[in-house]
Amino acid sequence: MRNTSVIRRWKQIILHPNRTCKEFVPAVKTCGLETKLPYSTVASSRIPHGPLFKTTKVTPLTGHCALERGAAVAWRRFLATMPSESDARAQARGEHIMEQSSKIKDNSEGDTSSSVQEKKPMRLRDVPISEVLKAKHTLRWVEPVIPKEANVRKAIQSCIENGLSAMMVIDTNTLDSSHALERSKVVGMITSRDLLRIINAGLKDNQSDSDVLDRKVGKFMTPITQVIYARPEETIGMCRSIMAKLGVKCLPILSHGRVEGLVTSRDMNDYGLDAADRGGKKHYLESVSERVGLSSNTSMADPPSYLRAHLALQQKPLFMNVGVSELPHPFKTSESCGISRRDFGPKDEAYDVSLSEDAHFIAHVKLPDETGKEARDVIYAGVADGVGSWREYGVDPREFPKTLMQECENILREAATKGKKNVEKGDEKFRRQISPAEVMAQAYERVKADNIIGSSTACVAMFDGLRHQLHFSNLGDSGIIVLRHIDSNIAGTLKRNTTKARTNRQSDLRIAFVSQQQLRSFNHPYQLGWTGEEIHNEDTSFKNAADSCTTSIHVRRGDIIIMATDGLFDNVELEDIASVSLEWEEKNGFIRDGDIAAREKRWEAGSSMTNHSAEVIEDLAAALVKRARENSTNPNIESPFAILAKENDIMWSGGMPDDCTVVAMHVVGAPSSGDHNMS
Repeated sequence: MRNTSVIRRWKQIILHPNRTCKEFVPAVKTCGLETKLPYSTVASSRIPHGPLFKTTKVTPLTGHCALERGAAVAWRRFLATMPSESDARAQARGEHIMEQSSKIKDNSEGDTSSSVQEKKPMRLRDVPISEVLKAKHTLRWVEPVIPKEANVRKAIQSCIENGLSAMMVIDTNTLDSSHALERSKVVGMITSRDLLRIINAGLKDNQSDSDVLDRKVGKFMTPITQVIYARPEETIGMCRSIMAKLGVKCLPILSHGRVEGLVTSRDMNDYGLDAADRGGKKHYLESVSERVGLSSNTSMADPPSYLRAHLALQQKPLFMNVGVSELPHPFKTSESCGISRRDFGPKDEAYDVSLSEDAHFIAHVKLPDETGKEARDVIYAGVADGVGSWREYGVDPREFPKTLMQECENILREAATKGKKNVEKGDEKFRRQISPAEVMAQAYERVKADNIIGSSTACVAMFDGLRHQLHFSNLGDSGIIVLRHIDSNIAGTLKRNTTKARTNRQSDLRIAFVSQQQLRSFNHPYQLGWTGEEIHNEDTSFKNAADSCTTSIHVRRGDIIIMATDGLFDNVELEDIASVSLEWEEKNGFIRDGDIAAREKRWEAGSSMTNHSAEVIEDLAAALVKRARENSTNPNIESPFAILAKENDIMWSGGMPDDCTVVAMHVVGAPSSGDHNMS
């Protein structure tokens, strides 16, 4: 039922004969009703979304809102159609009578229906994950914990002996008793895959076996702030979806601040099977006898025909052309920043990039390879989005992100210089390239040392052309997407683009990868920040580079990589980004009529078009920034930001005006030089 008392008070203000539209918002604030109308009341009334209903002030914590001045007329019409308080009470009585009648009818028919209808069995995907955990603990109880002081050797032994895929890392200094490890404070999580990474990193650094196995798990664990968990009431289907989307193989089950246990994909599969299904003569004959044992003549099959051309190119190094474009918030001046066109006034939109609170860097450097004897070309790139609310405290929000990105570039230039000297000297200490997370961490420490007040999101990436990999670390709501041509007929039915018929599509440029963003809440990303002193509170928006989402992805020749701040992703759908990129490819002849085979034949013939790519890659970045600007000032579109806002009970329509920076990268098969032209 609607809150009729609140609506009646709104009527007294809005429908007052002496009130004008101009006085509407001041009247709301004066009467203290700015936070009195819940958004649920507005949403349940099916008010059409549009610029007329955009809020002037939204309180994210409570979802309360006040309306713009132009909404007064619409509110008059809307409230005139709403039932009075007496009508609402009558409706409630009617609903109560119908509900009681329904209950009586159900009770009278219960005896007959129960005998006729049997209770439907619950689907496996709908079973609460707590049931899986109970079944697992009933069969065998094992404490999935390990102290943070334990070494890798102990962790490997625990995983093998106890059949564990992961363990929670605990702080033994907080033990309640010497016999209750599970009651201590959890500080992180380590998986069997993490242990393999530790061993691999040690072998790459030429460490002895004992040195590798003596490493402490506390230094390599996933910190507690980054552990993905599930709740007991969530279903098997939901947990499987989470594990697939995030690429995790084990989920801690958290209940009332305590880890009840760990659940893996195998646990969920075992829950769907009875003991008889896993053993006995019938099980062996049906599942094992016809599938066990390979003959001595078994060999590996040749690669599929559609992959042979790609695999032939895989033996060669890849290169990258990079272009950047940026625009400031459209309603920004050197003195202030307007929320909307109404706040900004009739002035022209802003195009001065010095006003932008975004920052970026691109660094082409030579760093020693793993042998330490040869320098190799490496490309680093990064973007940062400053937090504009620092302006309210007299702090320039542009200084922190720009200094952060500048220090990232300085660190890489210094490493290149030192690396060159050490290669010449034969020093073996500098065999490892600097990871994006390490670049971000060192730059962050330098910014704090210079006492630069402010905060920003950050995304730093490194392109390794020799291994065809893109390594990156992302903190906040900036990010990276990878676009790739994937033939629908090869990818299979489930991977086809169903938005348009296959015969009507000119290309299969797909979104091959989207980086994970990190948000504390809607429109509230995590960030690197500095207030002049360290903040030790865990419940803060400020994080460290170690908390960033760090991963590596395989790239192919012809891939388009887009790194951008949220000014792009909040205003342009991913499919639209792919469409703009395809237009750029077709306009410049990199692909014609979506013919992937013809493009690969051109590559085999030595026509890389690398120089042309280097000349026009900036056009792609500019086209995406232009599209983001157009959408951000359009009050009639359903932007990604507006859709997500409504899902979080915030009234918003149109785009989200913001600074926008796009770094476009095109993966090519040869370096830019005079030897590779547009032939």
